[in-house]
Amino acid sequence: MLEADKVFAGSIPENYDRHMVPLIFEPYAADIARRAASFSPVAVLETAAGTGAVTRALAPKLSPSASYTVTDLNQPMLDYAASRQGPDSRITWRQADALKLPFDDGAFDLVGCQFGAMFFPDRIAAYREAKRVLKPGGHFLFSVWDRIEENIFADDVTNALARIFPNDPPRFLARTPHGYHDKALIHSDLKAAGFSDVVIDTRAEQSRAPSPRVPAVAYCQGTLLRNEIEAREAGRLASATDYAESVIADRHGSGEVAAKIQAHIIVAVA
Repeated sequence: MLEADKVFAGSIPENYDRHMVPLIFEPYAADIARRAASFSPVAVLETAAGTGAVTRALAPKLSPSASYTVTDLNQPMLDYAASRQGPDSRITWRQADALKLPFDDGAFDLVGCQFGAMFFPDRIAAYREAKRVLKPGGHFLFSVWDRIEENIFADDVTNALARIFPNDPPRFLARTPHGYHDKALIHSDLKAAGFSDVVIDTRAEQSRAPSPRVPAVAYCQGTLLRNEIEAREAGRLASATDYAESVIADRHGSGEVAAKIQAHIIVAVA
């Protein structure tokens, strides 16, 4: 992962929430929220919360007496998440690095993280921090994307951009969001961080959109792929998005489109 792969700023938070969340994150947010609520946690920490897809799904499922601390490394993403959430005295918003959590040992029953671990520069260190702030027997619940070939629109866009920029293809999607999919490695990293009873569930869903334009804009302009495109040729973002749209239309049709997405959902016990 490159250092630039962690900087979600400018127009990216809004485009990310408007396009990426309904396209690929909402079904998994609902699943994570259901799993989290099944543990009946009283004190919950969410790391790498992004624009709040899980927060919006989980908050209604928590007890009235629960406390819910929502964090992200990127303040612009956290600000956008807070703006989307209704008033809720149980929720505390706080900028925080998952590798250096500003919380006491054993402060939480549950630590959750949807699609954030791929961005951690030192995953074992982040997992150790999650374990440190969990009470003994507490649960660490998180998800990561499976390999890019199992996530069709992401693969389509990556292959399209490789044809536009053959000498230096933008590889953000394959490198980072889909770069941490090896289940044996995930299991090993968690064990190294001190977790036990690690269970990994691979879950397929469908990514749906009203037109090929939606996934093209979502990936090209609502993720850090945007920065890679613009770095290769100034002013090329619009035409690159158009080309990605045409590739998706050729493969999936010009009307409503749907394609497979797949992720690993992991539960580990502190």
